[in-house]
Amino acid sequence: MNKLLEIKHLTKNYITNALEINAIKDLTFDVYEGEIVSIVGTSGCGKSSLLSILAGIDKQSSGEFSFLKDKDISIGYMLQSDSLFPWLTIYENAILGLKIKKEDTLENKDYVKNLLDTYNLGEFKDKYPNELSGGMRQRVV
Repeated sequence: MNKLLEIKHLTKNYITNALEINAIKDLTFDVYEGEIVSIVGTSGCGKSSLLSILAGIDKQSSGEFSFLKDKDISIGYMLQSDSLFPWLTIYENAILGLKIKKEDTLENKDYVKNLLDTYNLGEFKDKYPNELSGGMRQRVV
């Protein structure tokens, strides 16, 4: 089997109010093609920190990781909170990235509308986040 991910001595520390909190300490493991890996642990043990580091959202304090496959590998995961702006409609939240990148063309907006329909959110596009269930809110993101 081909190795896809190699993690060596990964550590993540957070500094708050002069305290150092060790979220991940000296984590080492590999992931191989075809494997299904679950990250299980108690609240605060570093699961989200690890995923954020692998996805490039956060940086490790020390250690290293690398994706070893020939093709590009992307990591995606659902954040614990949906991060929708409460003053924007579902549709406005969904196209926000396009607006920021100045790519909010009619074609791209139609594509977003089709995605909302695909995920059974089309009829809710003019609603606000507080009008949707938690699961529906996560589908918007």
